[in-house]
Amino acid sequence: MSFKMARVGELKEGNYAIINDEPSQIVQIQKSKPGKHGSAKFRCTAISIFDGRKQSFVSSVDGTVQVPIVDKRSGQIVSMGPSSLQLMDMETYDIKDVALPSDEEIKAKLEAGKEVEYWIIMDRVKIQRVKN
Repeated sequence: MSFKMARVGELKEGNYAIINDEPSQIVQIQKSKPGKHGSAKFRCTAISIFDGRKQSFVSSVDGTVQVPIVDKRSGQIVSMGPSSLQLMDMETYDIKDVALPSDEEIKAKLEAGKEVEYWIIMDRVKIQRVKN
């Protein structure tokens, strides 16, 4: 299981949530007061971690939402191809094939032998930054 359940009312800006089956980071939150015939509403705008798409989510404050478990790791680039690279985990020495990141700033710094910080979220891998 790569997620846990959390109360919607406890989410804050900067937290992660699974919206439309996509792990996303919350960037804006609005909470409305309870009305005469209903409970308080929670509206948030989030940006997908993997493809950068904007998503929105509306729920009652008492509801639950899935929160992805983010596994932050270090790895070393073994080799690079035109659309992917091979990454070796620094703890387990497992080698993974990872797609090149869409961020041009990170992509420009990548080369064989460099150390990177990468995240594993819902069995998907994202290179977050290049070390040194």
